[in-house]
Amino acid sequence: MDMKAVSTAQSFNNPRTSTAIQSYQHARPATEPEPEFTSVSESLGQVAKDFATTLAESEKASKAAMIGDADPHALVQALAQTELAVEAAVSVRNKVVEAYQEILRMPV
Repeated sequence: MDMKAVSTAQSFNNPRTSTAIQSYQHARPATEPEPEFTSVSESLGQVAKDFATTLAESEKASKAAMIGDADPHALVQALAQTELAVEAAVSVRNKVVEAYQEILRMPV
């Protein structure tokens, strides 16, 4: 073993260093990228679930506001998120319809 390896091994015995290493190990999974979806259907399924979750949270905030249990700012934020999600869904739908129409116009 060379001297550099020995000094590195000794530095790991330092309690402060081992605490820093443990902190890094606990924080590292949060910084790792999410695993890629294996197929288009899985990614579309995840998008649909996210969309449904956004709508459900907005509905829950709206119901809470109606009975007076919600903060008005939370309601406005939930409605803005829902509006953005619906606009994105409509935009994607329009692009799909446009692509379908282009395919229909292609000569055979």
